[in-house]
Amino acid sequence: MSDHAAAPPPPDLDAYAAAAAPVLGLALDPAWHEAVVANLRVLHAAAALVALFPLPDTAEAAPVYTA
Repeated sequence: MSDHAAAPPPPDLDAYAAAAAPVLGLALDPAWHEAVVANLRVLHAAAALVALFPLPDTAEAAPVYTA
């Protein structure tokens, strides 16, 4: 038995865009569908990088964020 969990299947971002738009009250012009899906792919990749960043169990969220 391996210590590593199997990677989840990649999300169906085409279906997600089609399903999420009406839930959010957005009328998604079919001409923009591919651009929206491309953006979701970029966001998914960025989220994966954040999710893979190791944090110690003692890490706490910052109470105030400043730039």
